[in-house]
Amino acid sequence: MENKDLNASNITVGGIYDMLLDSVNNEDTRPVIRLGRVDPTDNPLFRTTNVALDAVTTSVHSFNFNCYPPTHGLLQAKRAIADHLSSHLPHKLSAENVFLSIGGTQAIDIILPSIARPGANVLLPKPGYPQYELRASLCDLEVRYYDLLPERGWEVDLDSLENLADENTVALVIISPSSPCGNVFAYEHLKKVAEIANKLGIFVISDEVYAHVVFGSKPFVSMGEFSSIVPVISIGSFSKRWIIPGWRIGWIAICDPQGILQKSGIVSKITNYIEITDNPPTIVQQAAIPEILEKTPNDFHSNNLGILREAANIFYDGCKEIPCLTCPLKPEGAMVVMVEINLSQLEDIVDDVQFCSKLVKEESVILFPGVIVGLKNWIRFSLAVDPSDLKEGLSRIKAFGLRHAKLS
Repeated sequence: MENKDLNASNITVGGIYDMLLDSVNNEDTRPVIRLGRVDPTDNPLFRTTNVALDAVTTSVHSFNFNCYPPTHGLLQAKRAIADHLSSHLPHKLSAENVFLSIGGTQAIDIILPSIARPGANVLLPKPGYPQYELRASLCDLEVRYYDLLPERGWEVDLDSLENLADENTVALVIISPSSPCGNVFAYEHLKKVAEIANKLGIFVISDEVYAHVVFGSKPFVSMGEFSSIVPVISIGSFSKRWIIPGWRIGWIAICDPQGILQKSGIVSKITNYIEITDNPPTIVQQAAIPEILEKTPNDFHSNNLGILREAANIFYDGCKEIPCLTCPLKPEGAMVVMVEINLSQLEDIVDDVQFCSKLVKEESVILFPGVIVGLKNWIRFSLAVDPSDLKEGLSRIKAFGLRHAKLS
C-alpha cells in the first residue's frame, strides 16, 4: 500500500479494509487476524437471538409481507421503536417521531442533507465516524471538528465547542458509546454538552448505534434525556447490539418535546428526503423489529456484554505489554478502542498508515490507521473478535514492535 495520507474524505472504512486485505503476504501460512473491521458476526461466539430468526421465518412463510413497505415505515415497527426508546427517556415518543432507515449509515445520509443550507456548518468529534464527513462533503455542509481528549477519558473539549461555532453552525454530532474511542459519556458531561448546544442555538445529532453496549462502570445515557434543554435527533441501529449488521435496520428518532425541529422545518425536510430513498425490507420491518424489541431475553444481552468485557480485559492487559503502543482508557463500551503509536520508539515507521501497512505484510494482522477516523498516528482496534484471535493478534503486534524498535 502506498504510504500516503489517507483521510475520511477520500476513502471509506470498507475501502481501507480492502486495501489492507490486499496487502496480506500470501506466503504467510498463518491465518489473517482481523482486528480492524467491526463486524461482530466475525466472532463465532456472537449469534443473534433465536427470537429474531423465528420471527423472520414466520413472516416469510406467512406470504403477508412480500409487498413494498410504506415510505415512512410500517406503523407497528415505528411504534415498537418509539416504545423501546421511551422506556429510557423522561418523555414518551410516538410512532410519528420515528423514521426507519437502512442501518445507521443511511440515517446519516438522510439527516445531513436535510440540515444543509448555503454556508452552514456542523460540528463533528475528532476522532469520529468517517461517514459524517463523507456525507457532509457531498451536500456542501462545512465540517468543523471538536476534540475528544484522551487524557480525560475521551471527554468532549467543551471549550472548543463554543470557539468553533458561529451563526452558521446548525448542529453538533456526539457519539456515545463512542466509536471509535470505546468510552461512554457520563450523565453530567452529556448535560453540559446539551447546555452548550442550547446556548449556541443549535441542536444535537446523537449517534447511539451502540446504545446499551456498555460493559464498564458507566451506564448508557441517551442524549434524549436532555431534549427539554436542546432538541435531539438520535440515530439507532440493530446491527451491533443484536448482532445483525447485514439486516440493515436502523432508525432516526426526533426527541423534541417543545417541537422546535418541527417548527423550523427540519422534520419536514427529513420526511421529504425519506420519500426519495429506499426503505428496509418489509419482512424485516414487520417481523424483526417488534419481536426483537419485545421478546429478546435479557440474558442474550448480558452474555454478549460478558464476551465484550472479556475482550476489553484481554486487550487492555495485552496492550500494556507492547512498548510501542499506549491505550489511554480501558474500553467501557461499543466494540472499538483507540491506541496511540509511540513512533519515537520505532526505527523505520513514520506514521500510522505505514505501521498498519507493514504490520499486515509482516504479521498478517489487520488494524485500521487512525487517520481514517481523524486522528493521525493512532490505530483503531476492534473488540468484536474471538478471544483467541485477539491474543494471537496482540502477540504478533508485540513481535512486530520489537522487530522495528530503535536500538538504545
